[in-house]
Amino acid sequence: MTTNPAVPGLPDLGRCLVMGVVNVTPDSFSDGGDWFDHDAAIRHGLELVAEGADLVDVGGESTKPGAQRVSLPEELRRVVPVIDALSAEGVHVSIDTMRAEVAEAAIGAGAKLVNDVSGGLADPAMPRVVAKAGVPYVVMHWRGHSHDMQTRAVYDDVVAEVGDELRRRTEAVMAEGVDPSLIVLDPGLGFAKRPEHNWTLLGHLEALLSQGRPLLVGASRKRFLGRLLGRSDGAPRSFLDCDDATAAITALAAAAGAWCVRVHDVRANADAVRVAAAVGRGRVAAPGVRP
Repeated sequence: MTTNPAVPGLPDLGRCLVMGVVNVTPDSFSDGGDWFDHDAAIRHGLELVAEGADLVDVGGESTKPGAQRVSLPEELRRVVPVIDALSAEGVHVSIDTMRAEVAEAAIGAGAKLVNDVSGGLADPAMPRVVAKAGVPYVVMHWRGHSHDMQTRAVYDDVVAEVGDELRRRTEAVMAEGVDPSLIVLDPGLGFAKRPEHNWTLLGHLEALLSQGRPLLVGASRKRFLGRLLGRSDGAPRSFLDCDDATAAITALAAAAGAWCVRVHDVRANADAVRVAAAVGRGRVAAPGVRP
């Protein structure tokens, strides 16, 4: 099992971390509207922590395929009160946003990490905001906004191309002043990726880990799982019925050395990372067996 570097300012528990999702949106793909009310979102965030989440990722803009962008004032209205309340309870909060102004306000409200699905491409000011704040920054592989990203899912070698594009984005954000030790990579499963691309990336996480940076894996409830598990007539399984498959990916990603997994249903995934860590320790401890 590969061991990811720890990320300064965030928990270092000797295992893959679990990031629970709070979508303060009416249109997210699996739970849109469930936590749109601020009080409901805050309660849900605290519930996720009680179930074993190490981080809580708060987002106010859906990035599902075909989604349209919300205005800056609306995104701020959705997320800042939730982040403020969760941070006041001692929760390690991540802000899921592509906007520098939202990231700045979220950090001011207590967010400890910026999770930018565009890797700084959607808002060129984002790396400078992150650099100034000195917080960890998730750089995800991204080829365009939700309304047309699937038209860009064209690869000759998806593992090599995603790795190269992430490397270039890493170099670009470091050139803007982001501390290299604070950069986390995310392969962007489902973003400008077809199912076969997602499976290939999951089967070759070691290629991304070879860049020496912490890796965040976000497969939870995504369409490629529903398609794999669909009925004999071709109908995909529902998003909510993909949580067991998500936990399976979590166990495999954690065993491969992922730093963190981003999930909707926390309890089973919190169990999965602990099982993976125990198996990893067993490999190291077994006499005469190479770890």
